[in-house]
Amino acid sequence: MKVRELANRVVASWRTLAERWLLAAAATALAICLLEPGWPVERARFDYVIVLDITQSMDVQDQSLDGKPVSRLSYAKQALRRALLHLPCGSKVGWAVFTEYRAFLLFEPVEVCANLSELRTTLANIDGRMAWNGNSEIAKGLHSGLQVAKQLAGSPALVFFTDGHEAPPLSPLHRPAFDDKPGDVKGLIVGVGDARPSRIPKRDPNGQPLGFWQADEVAQADLYGRGRGTSVTGERMTEDDAVVLMPALGATPGQEHLSALREPYLRLIARERGLGFLRLESPDQLAAALTGPALAKPTQVRADGRILFASLALVLLLARHAGQLRRLPLFSRRLR
Repeated sequence: MKVRELANRVVASWRTLAERWLLAAAATALAICLLEPGWPVERARFDYVIVLDITQSMDVQDQSLDGKPVSRLSYAKQALRRALLHLPCGSKVGWAVFTEYRAFLLFEPVEVCANLSELRTTLANIDGRMAWNGNSEIAKGLHSGLQVAKQLAGSPALVFFTDGHEAPPLSPLHRPAFDDKPGDVKGLIVGVGDARPSRIPKRDPNGQPLGFWQADEVAQADLYGRGRGTSVTGERMTEDDAVVLMPALGATPGQEHLSALREPYLRLIARERGLGFLRLESPDQLAAALTGPALAKPTQVRADGRILFASLALVLLLARHAGQLRRLPLFSRRLR
């Protein structure tokens, strides 16, 4: 009997000592949390200047959201709205718009988690009313976007949303030449639109609908393809026939008042600039492309150690009260 009592006292004393040590360890872990512990780790971050084509061909309603027809621009904006949620904190995004022959930066890239509401609000307000000209010179706009990205701190990648519809049409013999070094700026061209041509909505400067563009209201051939005057009546420039014979860069003479995704042309200029190409078919597809390794930027960040030590403190406290938990009716019934 005395041996059993002695053993019980030893066990009780040890249990009391163990509980004190567990409580002290839990208190120490919580105290460490106040010091905001951390350590450097390398994680993928993504910095983007995202350019949206706001020319009138992007108003063509050949896309679908929730079973309803929407414009190419609206579809691209909705896909971007969802993609923002997939970018890890620390990533940065800035919006820009394209019309005429240049990309115009609305604001420099900002951190996505701290500025999510602002990014979504400004994205929602981007539309064709911001356009200052009706032309859509895609190659020049892409070059302008690359220059914008190159001049920004942090070397953000360029993501260029467009249907590839050059207006006026581009001559294959007289394409604009640029000094862009392929791969100097990482990026992606995102093609938006259906392969089947559709009528282009016509709007006034306030965005009010005016019907659709007609064949006689738009340029149906490039400047050089129309032929140029010579000093002698009846003569033609020697390159005029070559222009007719050469395949146009996505142009459709006589059908330029209709618009479709010019995918081969976009793939061509993407390859020439060292960029990737994506045909936008779903928001999830865009999110995967924007968080893929090709555009990732490995960054040294400080991992937050407070979660680790707070979890440790919780485990120690649960261990200290494990005996009391076992005596609760719920746990007692389960143990039986």
